Amino acid sequence: MNFRSVPCCGVAAALIFCASNALAADAALMASNLPEQIVVTGTRTAIAFDQALAPITVIDQTDIETHQVVTFQELLSGQPGIQVSNNGGLGKISSVFLRGTNSDHVLVLVNGVRMGSSSAGTTAFQYLPVDSIDHVEIVRGPLSSLYGSEAIGGVIQIFTRRATADGIHFSAEAAAGSHRTSDVSASVDGRSGAFSYALSAGNLTSDGYPNCTGAPYVSPASPGGGCYINDPANDGYHNVSGSALVRYEFSPTADVETSFLRAQGGVRYAGPYTNHEDYAQQAASLAGHWAPTSSLKLTAQVGRSEDNALDTLDFVEPAGNLFDTTRTSASLQADWQMTTGQLLTLGGDYLHDHLSSDAGFPVDSRNITGIFGEYQATLGAQQLAVAARHDANTQFGGKTTGSVSWGYRFDPSLRFTASAGTAFHAPSFNDLYYPYFGNPTLRPETSRTIDIGLDGKFAATHAAVHVFQTRVTDLISYDAVLFAPENTDAARIRGVELQAGTAVGAWTGELTTAWLDARNDVAGSPNYRNELPRRSRWTGRLEVARSWTDLRAAVQLDTASMNYDDIANAQPLAGYTTATVLLEWSPVANWMLQGKLANATDRRYQTAFYYPQDGRDFMITLRYRPTHR
Repeated sequence: MNFRSVPCCGVAAALIFCASNALAADAALMASNLPEQIVVTGTRTAIAFDQALAPITVIDQTDIETHQVVTFQELLSGQPGIQVSNNGGLGKISSVFLRGTNSDHVLVLVNGVRMGSSSAGTTAFQYLPVDSIDHVEIVRGPLSSLYGSEAIGGVIQIFTRRATADGIHFSAEAAAGSHRTSDVSASVDGRSGAFSYALSAGNLTSDGYPNCTGAPYVSPASPGGGCYINDPANDGYHNVSGSALVRYEFSPTADVETSFLRAQGGVRYAGPYTNHEDYAQQAASLAGHWAPTSSLKLTAQVGRSEDNALDTLDFVEPAGNLFDTTRTSASLQADWQMTTGQLLTLGGDYLHDHLSSDAGFPVDSRNITGIFGEYQATLGAQQLAVAARHDANTQFGGKTTGSVSWGYRFDPSLRFTASAGTAFHAPSFNDLYYPYFGNPTLRPETSRTIDIGLDGKFAATHAAVHVFQTRVTDLISYDAVLFAPENTDAARIRGVELQAGTAVGAWTGELTTAWLDARNDVAGSPNYRNELPRRSRWTGRLEVARSWTDLRAAVQLDTASMNYDDIANAQPLAGYTTATVLLEWSPVANWMLQGKLANATDRRYQTAFYYPQDGRDFMITLRYRPTHR
C-alpha cells in the first residue's frame, strides 16, 4: 500500500534518513504486508512493486479509509511530487502539478482509459469519485514513450473496485460534517468460479462556503481579479457516482473484463458571467487477455471516456458555455517473455477525440495513432528498461519519444536507479481552434528529464531519495500582441524528493519532503528566472500514529512555503502549515467509527489568490467492512 506520502521539513527528513541507516523503495511499501505488490502503470506490464524503476506511489482502499478521504484532490494532496491548487472547496477547479510541470502535463487513466477534456486539455480532478476506487497508481516522471501525449510530469491511473474473495460481500459507509456535508456510499462484490463482479454507488453533497473574494473590474488601473465578484452566498456541490466491473475467466490463460465509472452532478461558484456548472465524468472499457503460450501474452482493449460541462448564470446558459468531450480508444499489446528475466513488449494505440460545443470551433475532432515498444531485463544485480514510441496526430503530424532506465541492487535492501526520458503534450482544442483565439500552427510542448534515485528497506524502517531535472520547451503561452497562443515559453524544473518512515511498537511515523525549483527559462523575457505560478519551493507532510487494540489516533501536519499566483511573481501566496487529527475506533468486528478534524488550528490560507481554503472543519464516519478484507 502506499499512502506513504508524508512530506514535511527537509532537514528533519534528512536526519531521519541518516539515523535510520536505511534507504527504502517508496513510502508506500512499508505498510503493505503483501510480499509482492503488483503494479502496471510504469511499464504497461505487471511487475512487482520493488522491481519498478520509476518512482511509484500506490494508494489503496485501506489508505483512503484510514485517512478519511472524501475527494480525489484531497487524496492527491501530500503525495510525493504533487502540489494541488484548489479554487475554494469541494467541487471547485483543482489543478495538479506533478513534479512542477503544468496542470495539463499529467495523464489520467481509469482502468486504462484516457480521461480529460480535449478543449481545456486537463482532467477535472475535483469531480472524480473516491467511493469507487480500488487503488490508484501514481508514476512520477516522463512516460510519453509508453502513453504518448500529456505524460510529461507522470501518469495517475485509477483502478475501480473489483472482487477480492469468493462469495458475496457488502460494504457501506455514511459520513456527515461541516457545511452540512454528507457522503453515503455502498458496494457489493462477488466471485463464484470463473465469474466475478463489483458494483459501487455513492452520493456526496455539501452546502459549501463562499469560495471567492474576487475584486470587480473598475478600470485598467484597477483590473480586479479572481472571480471578479465578491459573492457571500455558499457555493454548494453534489456528486452522484457509480462503478461496475465484471470479469469472466474462460481458462487460466484467457479472460475478458468490462468496467464502467460515472460521476455527475453540479457545483455553484462565484462569478459575474457564470456561477453554476453541470458536469459528468465517465469511463467505460472492454478488455481481453490471452496467453496462447507460456511465453506470450496478448491484451486488447477498447474504451470510451466523456468529459461533459455546461456553465450557466443562475441556470440560464449564455452562449459558448457547453463543452462535451468524447474520447474513443483502442489498444493492442503483446508481451513476449524472451528468456528468464527478459521481456519484450510491442503495442499500438488509437484515440479519436471529439468535441461538441456551442462556442463554434472550426475543427472539432482529431485522430491519434501510436506504436510503442519496450524491453525490460533483470541481469543479476542490474535492471534495464528501454522504451520508444511514435505518435501520429492529424493536427500536428508525428512525434517520437523515448526513455531508458537502469537500476543496480547493491544487496536485497538497497538499490540505485538512474533514468532519462523525453515526453510531449499535444495542444488542446482551445489552444488550436478556440474562436478568435486559437492558433492551428502550434507545435507540441516537449520535455527532457533525468532522474537519479536511491531506495531501500530495512526491517521496519524505510527511506528513499530522488533528484530530478526537467526542461520543457515550446511551452504554449498567450501572445498579447498577436492575441493568440504561441510556442514561446520554456521552463527548467529541478527537484529533490525525500521520504522516510519507521514503526516502533504501536507507533508509526511517516515523513515526505520535497524541494522544487521551477522557473521560466526564456532568456530575454521579462519573466526570465521567475518562479512558475503556484509551485512552492518546499512542501511536506508528517504523520505520527499510535494504535491500540480497537483504537487508532494520528496527527498529520502539512506544510508548504510561499509561492506566487502569477508568472510575473507580483502576487505572492503565503506559506502555511495545517494540522489534521484522525481518530478511528473499531468496537466490534467489521464496524468502524471515525472522526476527522481538519485544519485544527483554523489556519487561513489560499492555494489560488482570491480563493480561500476552508477553515477548521470536521467529519464523522461510520463504516461497515467485511472481514475478508
